[in-house]
Amino acid sequence: MTPESSSTILLIVGALAAALVVAFAVTPLAGRIAGRFGAIDQPGAARRVHAAPIPRAGGLAVAFAFVGVGIAAIALNGRLAVVPELRTVGPAQLGALFGGGALAALIGFLDDVVQLRARWQLVLQLGLAGVAIVAGVTIDAVNNPFGGGVIRFAEPFAVGFTVLWVVGMINSINFIDGLDGLSTGVSLIAALTLGVISLTAGIDQPEIALLCAVLAGSLAGFLPWNFHPARIFIGTTGVYLIGYALAILSILGTAKVAVALLVLGVPIIDTFWIIVRRLLAGQSPFTPDRGHLHHRLLDLGLTHRGVVLTIYAICGVLALLSLLLTGSGQLYAFLGIVVTGGAFLYLVTRRTQDALDASSYEDEDQPPG
Repeated sequence: MTPESSSTILLIVGALAAALVVAFAVTPLAGRIAGRFGAIDQPGAARRVHAAPIPRAGGLAVAFAFVGVGIAAIALNGRLAVVPELRTVGPAQLGALFGGGALAALIGFLDDVVQLRARWQLVLQLGLAGVAIVAGVTIDAVNNPFGGGVIRFAEPFAVGFTVLWVVGMINSINFIDGLDGLSTGVSLIAALTLGVISLTAGIDQPEIALLCAVLAGSLAGFLPWNFHPARIFIGTTGVYLIGYALAILSILGTAKVAVALLVLGVPIIDTFWIIVRRLLAGQSPFTPDRGHLHHRLLDLGLTHRGVVLTIYAICGVLALLSLLLTGSGQLYAFLGIVVTGGAFLYLVTRRTQDALDASSYEDEDQPPG
């Protein structure tokens, strides 16, 4: 390892540690802010495992750590020139990442406080995608999975794919945010994976690794407060920030969109099949229900922590695959997850529905009390 690469690793690890400490320290303040503005989850159907009110908007701590430490790390690198040249990320892209991330957290906080309707959330998500596009952060090319080189998109397709990617990423993180620590931990695994792959010889983007490390540290510092039993929820504040940041970081490099697809295969496929099922049932895609993967695993008898750790393990395996596979291998692995995940959700849904039907039948056979 050269002295330059050693300094780069030191900066990346230092930024991760700083973000972790800041997020951990600021999270109690985020809880007090949530309480002051009424962003509180009351016990009920949505959070059956909690008997007491829990503050939302813990994502304020993640946002503060990510934006604050991220800007400080970039400024420090500018003075020390540890990463000599930000080849991939220019001022406009950094503005889209940090400015757009702060805006995403603000929009999410508004929802935590006033509970925006789904249509308005979608409009605001489209606005966040527009921030990225105006800054020049678009999916204009992806690696060719069936051969060498890249596949380049004409501008209308690049814009369309970018909008779909940003909005889809935000909603994927949102849909999996149903158990304590679940979305935080899954996003942490994704951020670490994107950071590690950015340092590999074939990609060599240490500046992206630095930014991913800051996001990972922010999530790691928040996770102890959010893991079951949670003392604070990440809320829409954190969901919007994380989804937006992961979408932007994965776009900044042609290889990482496919990596993000694979690492975040669980929330992405869960979101896809949930939307398909709701549309086939004539429901809105945003209609809440207990059809998500984590709910089905709970119905199978796993504990709250057991479900979260199981999904962590699956995402960890997918992260390892994303580091080992390239090109068509990543594509085939993702398609395999689509089919396997859909079949699993279908079979588990049928099993739990049959159990409910059997229970109802037994109740009907009982004499009136």
